[in-house]
Amino acid sequence: MQALLTTLLFVAPGWVRDWITHEKQPNVFWSEYIVWPLIQIVIVVIVVLTLVAYLTYLERKVSALIQARLGPMRVGPWGLLQPLADGIKLLIKEDIVPIKADRAVFLVAPIISLVAAMVVLAVIPWGAAWATIANVNIGLLFILAVSSVGVLGLVLAGWSSNSKYSLLGALRSSAQMVSYEIGMGLSIIGALMFARTLSMSGIIDAQQTDSLWGLGYFLYQPLGVLVYLTSALGETNRAPFDLPEAESELVAGYHTEYSGFRWALFFMAEYSSMIVTAAVAVTVFFGGWYFPGLGLVKNPTLFVLLSIVIFGAKIAVLLYAYMWFRWTWPRYRYDQLMELGWKWMIPAGLANIVLTGVFYVLALPKAQGGLLGFMHEEKGRLIPTKLGILYFIVTGFVVTIPIVWGLLTTINRRSRDFNLHEQRQLQVNLRRERLEKMLQQGAGTQPAEGGQ
Repeated sequence: MQALLTTLLFVAPGWVRDWITHEKQPNVFWSEYIVWPLIQIVIVVIVVLTLVAYLTYLERKVSALIQARLGPMRVGPWGLLQPLADGIKLLIKEDIVPIKADRAVFLVAPIISLVAAMVVLAVIPWGAAWATIANVNIGLLFILAVSSVGVLGLVLAGWSSNSKYSLLGALRSSAQMVSYEIGMGLSIIGALMFARTLSMSGIIDAQQTDSLWGLGYFLYQPLGVLVYLTSALGETNRAPFDLPEAESELVAGYHTEYSGFRWALFFMAEYSSMIVTAAVAVTVFFGGWYFPGLGLVKNPTLFVLLSIVIFGAKIAVLLYAYMWFRWTWPRYRYDQLMELGWKWMIPAGLANIVLTGVFYVLALPKAQGGLLGFMHEEKGRLIPTKLGILYFIVTGFVVTIPIVWGLLTTINRRSRDFNLHEQRQLQVNLRRERLEKMLQQGAGTQPAEGGQ
């Protein structure tokens, strides 16, 4: 049992074991597998929920900056206490449940969304060594599986509200998330071919040795990064893919009938999902907590703290991109959203897998059947040589992207032929032309009959 837990969890730092065991009655199991994980969980939950509160403040500030405004300025210096004021306001507001709503489902729906977003925080590598709660060997698969449960909260909320606007938002949400989850899952497979592990910490370790300067697999997988980030916007219902909410169309979408703190739970789930998707992108494509020169730090505690800061800084850059995109592109129509997901993102993810596999096999060592021999085996792993690193970068940027772009452009060149609205309009026009032709023929025969 202890060996199994050792493979699932990192060991606690020495000062935690000393503080719990007092060196007289050592109880390593209690310190490393009970107390220390609880400490980690409490710290992560408090920090993430605080970040969620202030992400709302930062988004309002970023939008104000883009629109040449000041944003929140009244509550506290520079408006820094605005999230606290909003939280108190939502806590004391009345919790209204519609009379004809399914009360039990209505109340539990926002909790499902928030829990699904918070559970996956346990396997995210926030930093080196003890900065990660659980090093599960299928951590990435666990994140994808649990995150997909969050859509159930939105669907149940829309259905149980007994409102047409909420139901439409729920239907949009279910179709959108299912569509973009596929693209998100396909986009990371190319990176997993190089890492050869589903462990989040293992992926970071692989990037330190496989990629140029340890910068991450985005050098090898530019198309995968593009597909992932686009799918992440659709997965988290962020603009320009915020069709499930669509305030200008559906009032507020699936949470139209919610008020007070239950309404806030949906926003907490959305911003928590933003942090999770950004953390996965940083882990899989951008080197995780690693940064060139970090290995020069010899103090273990300082090394871990710096790794946490680096990981957080990379997440912050992607979160800023989320907010920036919101005020850059207009909202897609729903048919455009589905077309982008099914006709572009999913085929692009599949094509990226095929091309990455071909280039990877060609670069295998010649002893294993490869033609180019741009990889060598070290410590049981296949690692690109210096020429192999250049090879994978060139194939990713110069070969894969143009081939996939040209292929999808050719395939989708006549995609309008499959547009149901245009097909319906075509049938209407053809029917009108036939009717006009019949009327003209009838008008042409009437004088002849009168003459007879």
